[in-house]
Amino acid sequence: MNNGRRDAVTHSPMLIVISGPSGCGKTSIAHAVLMRYPELAFSVSATTRQRRANEVDGKDYYFVSRAAFEEEIGRGKLAEWEQIYGDYYGTPNEEIRRAHGSGRSILLDIDVKGALSIKKKYPDTSFLIFIKPPSLEVLKTRLMKRKTESPDALQKRMDRVAMELGQADQFDRAIVNDRLEDAISEVERIVAPFVHAAAPQNQISK
Repeated sequence: MNNGRRDAVTHSPMLIVISGPSGCGKTSIAHAVLMRYPELAFSVSATTRQRRANEVDGKDYYFVSRAAFEEEIGRGKLAEWEQIYGDYYGTPNEEIRRAHGSGRSILLDIDVKGALSIKKKYPDTSFLIFIKPPSLEVLKTRLMKRKTESPDALQKRMDRVAMELGQADQFDRAIVNDRLEDAISEVERIVAPFVHAAAPQNQISK
């Protein structure tokens, strides 16, 4: 499904943002795209939430203390940040500079408000892809199967979904993740023009 505002263009390096509600499959899609296109850089987000058993510090997230995160906010070291369910999440400026220095487009897997913050800060060099669940019922089932949240945390995530879905029309493309393999293929097609294009100088510099 495509219902975004513009098509992919080839003036790289670009900030390619994959976002959507928790449980929509955005992280699985992002990992698949990175495997398909190893030329892409990946932006590792910082967070204050507890590390899950299958997560690796510095690869999945930079797991930091609240004090350290708030210091980074105060020093203007984050391209975007949000507080969600009491924990901070954000994109270090250094992650974007690292990709820019290599001349590669960079893939970000971040929350919906963070994605829109990136679009506001980098309107000409960002491309936002929204991953939609086929229904709220399917989304809740996916979240329950993850078994990573308490019932209270699960309900808080579901309460946030309506707000997040309401932002989809501000993204450049929207994909319904009904069947994961199909959604991955569609996102790979969208991302392809960004991967091999030549990188102009100083395209992403903030």
